Amino acid sequence: MTTLARRLGAFDATMIVMGGIIGSGIFINPAVVARYLDTTPLIIGAWLAGGAIALLGAFIYAELASVRPEAGGQYAYLRDAFHPSVAFLYGWGLLLVVQSGGMAAVAVTFARYANELGGWPIPEWLLASLTLLALTIINCLGVRSGSNTQSVLMILKLLAIALLVGAGAFWIRESKLDFGAIPASEPPAGLLFAFAAAMTPVMFSYGGWQTASFISGELRRPGRDLAIGLLAGVAGVVTVYIAVNLVCLHALGPDGLAQTAAPASAVMRLAFGEPGARFIAAGIAISTLGFLSQSMLTAPRVYYAMADDGVFFRSVGKVHLVTRVPVVAIALQGLVATVIAISGTYEQILGYVVSTDFIFFALTGLTLFVFRRRHDSARTEGFKAPGHPWTTAIFTIACLLVVIGSVARSPVDSLVGFAILASGLVAYRWFDSVAR
Repeated sequence: MTTLARRLGAFDATMIVMGGIIGSGIFINPAVVARYLDTTPLIIGAWLAGGAIALLGAFIYAELASVRPEAGGQYAYLRDAFHPSVAFLYGWGLLLVVQSGGMAAVAVTFARYANELGGWPIPEWLLASLTLLALTIINCLGVRSGSNTQSVLMILKLLAIALLVGAGAFWIRESKLDFGAIPASEPPAGLLFAFAAAMTPVMFSYGGWQTASFISGELRRPGRDLAIGLLAGVAGVVTVYIAVNLVCLHALGPDGLAQTAAPASAVMRLAFGEPGARFIAAGIAISTLGFLSQSMLTAPRVYYAMADDGVFFRSVGKVHLVTRVPVVAIALQGLVATVIAISGTYEQILGYVVSTDFIFFALTGLTLFVFRRRHDSARTEGFKAPGHPWTTAIFTIACLLVVIGSVARSPVDSLVGFAILASGLVAYRWFDSVAR
């Protein structure tokens, strides 16, 4: 039987982690956060808090990777800690909601920026579909092909962000940073609610690092390489995000940042005029393309693991004899994302993403308690999450609070997302009965 090839290392894992986090959100969401929080200390505090939660999550996943270095990553953790049905629901939600809906939205965003930059008369849905098709083909050629593409795009987007930070810091002389600003007088409960509301776009911007765990089966030393990739990648992203926010606040101030819809473009326009704004638009297009490349590289490994467990279509678990990648799983991911992009339903699906995704974040945090209790308490080798159980509990509770906040703000969208997950129970029973 042909199996996945272990051809990736720690650098590849780091690029995949960073590529899964940095999409278009950091170019837009600083303005969203500033609309909730009106001072520099609070805005930076929210981004630091989100980075701290993401780093706690990276600690958890790094330990899980060292004890469960299997293809599918998070899927395998949930399966082994709880029950195969829980893992199946995660994969089901990933395919129908979280990953495919996000990819469709990002593909259309890429098409929008590409059309504006190139002046092409190509319909957005068609260009988005062609982009998804191209990335599907690249990843079907082999994991090294997909990883190299991802690494190149990641380096290009980091260069674009570096220019944004440099332009804001050195070309815009008048600084509007004010760390001594005092929040407008309001009850502590109101300030706490505003901070909690701001954390939703922050956490959304930090999401995606967990997808690197999906390619554990193709890392040469999964326990070591994925742990390094998670910790280095998340730490790198936190540094990038804080730098971008400081530059936006330096150039625009909290009020100016809150009033713009495109803060990165506003900063570059102040520094270099319209050519600067067009340059950063190209950077955003590259960033969205990099996110798509990372998603196409990682998510299909979950569907492969589901099929390998006998709870999904058998063909999805087939590995190509030459390229050693799950070509059917990759094609399935590309097809579903393309259908959603063409149908135009991705905006509705994005409303379901946060509540469903963070449920599984919280459950994955709990898996570490399960594994430690079973047989890992005496383990002396491999990475161990610092501060466990307290750090793991903080991460798990933070994820549950995000779910509660998401449900409170968008109850209908959340219920639809939960209904899609519930439909997975019916699908699981059918696949399980067929396997038997």
